Amino acid sequence: MSHLSIAIVSLFLAAGAAFAQTGPPDASLTANSLFVKNCAKCHGKTAGGRHFGGPSLISDKISSTPAEDLRNIVTDGKGHMPKFGAKLTPDQIDTLVRQIKALNHKK
Repeated sequence: MSHLSIAIVSLFLAAGAAFAQTGPPDASLTANSLFVKNCAKCHGKTAGGRHFGGPSLISDKISSTPAEDLRNIVTDGKGHMPKFGAKLTPDQIDTLVRQIKALNHKK
């Protein structure tokens, strides 16, 4: 196997691993493994919120919140919302924000 072939195979394997960790950018928020692992405990498996937990991510308030503000909340936390800036990459946070926004366009 040539060096180029090894490099191409390695690239595909690395891309596959990254894709598996973040989920496809156009996938549903609730199907994203990052959401399931980090967010569903407080915001619910359907992102509809939990009593005594995190608020619904499907609401007029979230819909009208600019993406940059949502990104800052996920990154830096707010109120009872923990900081995820050290736990998730900027790309992972951007994907979650896009998926939250997309979920609100469907309501």
